[in-house]
Amino acid sequence: MSHRFSPWVVQAAAALGVHLLLSTAGLAAPAAGTGGVPALYPTQAEAEKAARLHFNCTGAHRMGNQWMPCAKHGGAQGSSHPH
Repeated sequence: MSHRFSPWVVQAAAALGVHLLLSTAGLAAPAAGTGGVPALYPTQAEAEKAARLHFNCTGAHRMGNQWMPCAKHGGAQGSSHPH
């Protein structure tokens, strides 16, 4: 049995697939020009600067081989996720 789909169904499915692919690709870091603030930095100094400027906290802590703002994880004012 052969299925035939209308062209708009094929286009809609392709657009949805591209949208899902692009949205999951951007989970780790914000896309350039979106105004998002990254949560991981290559140096302690960069993470400490971001802590003061964007996260309302001080210090930095290691996360694997990178650095995150705030002396303790979840240390930003209003932060509620302790991962």
